[in-house]
Amino acid sequence: MTGHSDQNIQSVYMEEALQYWLFKSEPNKWSWDQQKAKGEEGEEWDGVRNYQARNFMRDMKIGDRGFFYHSNIGKEVVGIVEVCALAHPDSTTDDPRWECVDIKAVKDLPQTVTLAQVKAEERLSDMALVTSMRLSVQPVKPEEWAVVLEMAGVDPSEV
Repeated sequence: MTGHSDQNIQSVYMEEALQYWLFKSEPNKWSWDQQKAKGEEGEEWDGVRNYQARNFMRDMKIGDRGFFYHSNIGKEVVGIVEVCALAHPDSTTDDPRWECVDIKAVKDLPQTVTLAQVKAEERLSDMALVTSMRLSVQPVKPEEWAVVLEMAGVDPSEV
């Protein structure tokens, strides 16, 4: 026995556990197809000028997963992405306050999940997509992640 209590082990596990996010993009400015075309290299999630969204990106770890959401046109979750670079200065500005992460496409959703479907699903009534619609980067709780995957026809073990 190494002297680790169950609480310490749980604490270490929680620090290592994947976090889930939602990244919103206007498809006429940056689409899912453009994201997929970037391949394994991924792309900066740049241009975010909201402190709360920036702070969420600072909390992200490599390997965290996210939903790619088309806003304005379509208003639907269309794919799954992975954080592939930690927060770093946003290359689209000289202002050091703004940072971004890089994300890469992981998987198309077999069935897109619309905003209307999310709003109609009682288990998602507290999801940031419903309650904080203006944020371009949002946290997703593990239970919300599972519900959206279910709605999209994705087996969680595949992502």
